[in-house]
Amino acid sequence: MIKEKQIRVVIIEDDKTIREGFSYLINAVVNYTVVSSYSNVEDALKSLPIDQPHVVLLDIELPGIKGIDSISKIKSTLPSCNIIMLTVFDNEDLVFSALKNGASGYLTKNCSTEKIIEAIQEVSDGGAPMSMNIAKIVIKSFHKNQDSPLTRRETEILEQVAKGKSRNKIAKDMFIDLETVKSHIKNIYSKLNVHSREDAIKEAKDNKYI
Repeated sequence: MIKEKQIRVVIIEDDKTIREGFSYLINAVVNYTVVSSYSNVEDALKSLPIDQPHVVLLDIELPGIKGIDSISKIKSTLPSCNIIMLTVFDNEDLVFSALKNGASGYLTKNCSTEKIIEAIQEVSDGGAPMSMNIAKIVIKSFHKNQDSPLTRRETEILEQVAKGKSRNKIAKDMFIDLETVKSHIKNIYSKLNVHSREDAIKEAKDNKYI
């Protein structure tokens, strides 16, 4: 447990304004210090052994090595370091990929400064902080029918369909091709033995697939 001493933080974020803003706010808190901040993972990996952070705040969408892919690299360099994902994305695949790869927490960037400070302390004490909307995603996953014929990606896409999003919007929000979305929806219809959006949503909700 890290208490009554400096919690060393490293920030990896390509947006300079956000990076500097977080650094200023964290450094203003007693017993917290941002030892370094980086705009990409490649530069961070070179210096992490020197920085020796207790906590890394890591963006998902980075130039070069992406945040999700860098988690294992950071943990390999500093096994005891806790990684908190800071992102604007809260889709299920990203959340579970980050946690599976070794992230200790997952916050969206619209969190308050207080929440971020609390999260840094929480992971330092062995916790797993999450934004409310992220926690809902995790909890909801446990309530779903585990015998669903749909893959996680298909489930996520159908959930977006159920929210009324168009195929173009889903593709944009999930950073995948429109044709990929169409292919997934075709597979969803086939697996659920339905022929329309409305029937797919009803079938999935009735059986707790979404």
